[in-house]
Amino acid sequence: MEKLISVLAAVILTFSTNLYSVEDNVPDVYLLTCGPGTETYSRWGHSALRIVDHAAGTDRVYNWGIFDFSTPAFAWKFARGRLEYMLGVSTYERFIQEYFMEGRWVQSQKVNLESHEVVKMLQLIEENLKPENIKYRYDFFYDDCSTRIRDLLENSTGSGMVYPPDLDGDPPSFRFMVNKYLRTAPWLKTGVDLLMGVPGNKKASVRERMFLPVDMKEGLSDIVINRSGKMIPLLSNPETVLESTNKGESSNFFTSPTLVFSILLILVILASALIRGKRQNKVFDIIIFLIFSVLALLMIFFNFFTGHQQMRMNPNIIWLSPFIIVCLISILFSKNWFVWFRIVFVLNIIWFFVLLIFPHSSNSAFLPVLLILTVRSSVRSDFKWNPLSIGEGD
Repeated sequence: MEKLISVLAAVILTFSTNLYSVEDNVPDVYLLTCGPGTETYSRWGHSALRIVDHAAGTDRVYNWGIFDFSTPAFAWKFARGRLEYMLGVSTYERFIQEYFMEGRWVQSQKVNLESHEVVKMLQLIEENLKPENIKYRYDFFYDDCSTRIRDLLENSTGSGMVYPPDLDGDPPSFRFMVNKYLRTAPWLKTGVDLLMGVPGNKKASVRERMFLPVDMKEGLSDIVINRSGKMIPLLSNPETVLESTNKGESSNFFTSPTLVFSILLILVILASALIRGKRQNKVFDIIIFLIFSVLALLMIFFNFFTGHQQMRMNPNIIWLSPFIIVCLISILFSKNWFVWFRIVFVLNIIWFFVLLIFPHSSNSAFLPVLLILTVRSSVRSDFKWNPLSIGEGD
C-alpha cells in the first residue's frame, strides 16, 4: 500500500511539475502605448504588442502601423485611401530606442491571458505575418494600429472580454475624439475640420473610441475577463517605460487661423473699396478665386473620388462649391457671367446663417474665409445695391 501511495505521489508530482513547466514557458504579452508626437502622423499616439518568450529568449514588438514613404505615388495613394499599412516586427530594444529619440512617453501593461489564449494569439499573429495577410487597407476610424490589437485580444479571449457600459450622457463624436489631440495644432485642426465629412460626426461607443491609442489604453484598462464567473482585469496597472522629454507645444492666438483669416477679411474689404480699376480687380480676383477653386477641387475629390469614408458627404462643399471654378474661368476670360457669382454669393449667405444658428457645428476659422468669398462674389455679381460692384462698364 505504501508503495502504491509513493508511486501515485511521484506521478502527481511529475504531472504538477510538467504543468508548471508548461505555464512557465508561456510567453508574456504586454500592451505598449506611446504618447503623441509632433509629426502630423504621430499626433494621435501609437500602440503595439510586446511578446516576451523566455524559453526562446526572444523579446519582440508587433506593430501594425508600418507604412513605406518610398511607396510609388505615396501621396496619391494616401489621398485616395489606398495606401497599405502592414504588420512589422522589431526587437523591444530597437522599438524603445526609436521613441526615446523622439522624446515620447511609453507605458507598458501586462495582458492577463491564460496559456491557451496566448497560444491562440501567437497563431493569429503567425497567420497575419503570412505574405498574403501582412498588409491591410488602413482606415483611421475602424482599422488601424490600435483596432488591430483590440480585435486580436477579442479573438484570442473568445467572448470572455466584458466591456464597460457607455458613459451616461452624450457620447463624444469621432470628430471630437480626433480634435482633442490637436488643441496645440490649430492649423492642422482647421484642415481636419475642413476635410472631414458627416461620418466624423457619428457618436463613438466605448469600443469604437479605441481607434486612438491612448483611449484604447484607458478603455482596455476598464475591461475585465470572465474566468468561470470571476472577473479578472484584462490589463495590469501601467508601468512607465519612458518619460516624455518633449517640452510640449503652446498655441499662439496671434497666429491662430481665426485671427489670421479675420485680418485677411478686413484687408479684402478695404481692397474692395479702394481698388476700382478693371485690371487691378482682375488680378486681385484671379488670386482669390484661384485659391478658392483649389479648395473647391479638394471638396470634389474627397467627396467623390477617395476611399476615405470619413471625408465623404462633406457639407463644406455647399460654400466651397464647383461653381467657384466657373467664376474663375469667367474672370480669366473677362466674361460677365454674373449668374455664377450670384449662385456662389447665395450659397455663401445660406451657409453663413447656418453657422450663426449652429455656431458649434463648424470651425470658427471658416467664418472669415466664408465672408471673404462672399464679399468678392458679391462684387462680381453686378448687384445694383452694392456700391462695390464691378459691372460691365467698369
